[in-house]
Amino acid sequence: MQNKFLFDINAQNLIQLMLAPAVMISACGLLLLGINNRYSLVVNRIRLLNEEKRRLFVKVGDKPLSTTENLRLESIARQIELLVYRVRLIRNSALSYVAAVALFVLTSLLLGFGYLLSIDYLNFPIVIAFLLGMILVLTGALFCGL
Repeated sequence: MQNKFLFDINAQNLIQLMLAPAVMISACGLLLLGINNRYSLVVNRIRLLNEEKRRLFVKVGDKPLSTTENLRLESIARQIELLVYRVRLIRNSALSYVAAVALFVLTSLLLGFGYLLSIDYLNFPIVIAFLLGMILVLTGALFCGL
């Protein structure tokens, strides 16, 4: 028995089906706004630390570094290392959300084309595309939470 899911619905139901991925696209957009803000804050902090490091070297010049200056440079290096790790996690989170948006758009397109062109074998790829998009949203949230 063949699954005729896309052909047993009317246009109104199809539009409702196509809106589920659209809602997820909007949700990912909001998540991306938050991630972008976090990314900007971390990158700005890295810039400030690098600027502090440059000022310290200019202040010292050719003289050897004092113990306090050495400790501060080590602290800056550790902080930058941690912030670079955090930037990578945020970048991975953003990439996951963008890929999820692409899969949700693909899901909507497959729903529309499957209905318009009466292609019944698109049911499985539609579900797979949507589920992969949801997995990427989860992945983005996990990267964001680390």
